[in-house]
Amino acid sequence: MAVEVAKCKVGLVNPHGKEKKLKPLLLSPAQIAEEKKRAKELTAVTLTSREVGDLIMMGIGGFTPLDGFMGHDDWKGSCSDAMKLTDGTFWPIPVTMSVNQGKADSIKIGQEVLLVDEETEEMMGTMKVTEKYKIDKKWECKQVFTTDEMDHPGVQMVMGQADVNLAGTVKVWSEGSFPKDYPGVYLRPDETRRIFEQKGWSTIAAMQLRNPMHRSHEYLCKIAIEICDGVLIHQLLGKLKPGDIPAEVRVDAINTLVEHYFVKDTAVQCGYPLDMRYAGPREALFHALFRQNFGCSHLIVGRDHAGVGEYYGPFDAQKIFDCIPEDALETKPLKIDWTFYCHKCDGMASMRTCCHGKEDRLMLSGTMLRKMLSEGLEVPDHFSRAEVLKVLRKYYSGLTEKVEVKVHGFATGDIKKK
Repeated sequence: MAVEVAKCKVGLVNPHGKEKKLKPLLLSPAQIAEEKKRAKELTAVTLTSREVGDLIMMGIGGFTPLDGFMGHDDWKGSCSDAMKLTDGTFWPIPVTMSVNQGKADSIKIGQEVLLVDEETEEMMGTMKVTEKYKIDKKWECKQVFTTDEMDHPGVQMVMGQADVNLAGTVKVWSEGSFPKDYPGVYLRPDETRRIFEQKGWSTIAAMQLRNPMHRSHEYLCKIAIEICDGVLIHQLLGKLKPGDIPAEVRVDAINTLVEHYFVKDTAVQCGYPLDMRYAGPREALFHALFRQNFGCSHLIVGRDHAGVGEYYGPFDAQKIFDCIPEDALETKPLKIDWTFYCHKCDGMASMRTCCHGKEDRLMLSGTMLRKMLSEGLEVPDHFSRAEVLKVLRKYYSGLTEKVEVKVHGFATGDIKKK
């Protein structure tokens, strides 16, 4: 007699928030055409690159359940140790927009304003202003970045904001140039969820990337594939700090790596439209939050996740997940130790699996690698795949002006804590 084994149907993690439904704020083409008829009547306010990325994420549902830029109490709650909005929703990093005092004085509460990208002058959407308020920028920096030192790029971003924050619900008209610049790579949360469902995946680990994938990144992803249905290689398409490798080069390098070294249909590569905040532990929580909206059950959190310089301990981003309520996020961390190639082990390993000394381990920093590539030096065997290095060397050979990269101390692309 045949025994029938029951199969449990397990779905994807729910989108973030109490409603557990994606909340995209991007209007339809017909709605946008109608809205644009009124554009000339509206007061225009410009958005920085960071604000544009945040607006687009609200548009595609990546920042579900937000419905606009935060008011004072939500700003304060997200910066606080509790990291909660006024309605109790967990949120670890504020999402705000600012204008100068003169512009703020010209805008009335209840007024609708036109949101314009300050770099491209594209009309991005509208916002109905519900609040105008000032913030303690240094307090935000100390809470979010653990420092108010101006050498920190996230601190520079916050301290460079205009004096008055505007809050209100938004209607999003545009996704900027991301769909055109990264066809098939720039994906919205409803699209990644559909891909996962079509593949029959329910457990997906997100791999956060702002650099090309090398052997250590590859190893992290393959550990995740061993225990999950698949991995989402999810790279940032917005702005980085000077000296970092641009997104289009990273896309090419990642595609090359996946094609040659991953089992087919175990990895999906895509990108999202944010700028880096370099908030270390808090940004790791933020990354998990919006990966939940993209349908990921786990976030790979390795050494110095979203860090910069020496502002955070190497595993602070892992520890912070133990300090939040169990129900704060459905997406959980996949904590993995420092990974590297060990010559004595004759393979990839981590601090937890390798018993050998540092002299046997190949631990090459991103800073050192950029120096080697920019100067045409040989990269040690086993740090990166030859196919990936070929893509990166082509990029560096095409630069008309090479970026100075120092291994120690300050440089264009590197920030070191005092």
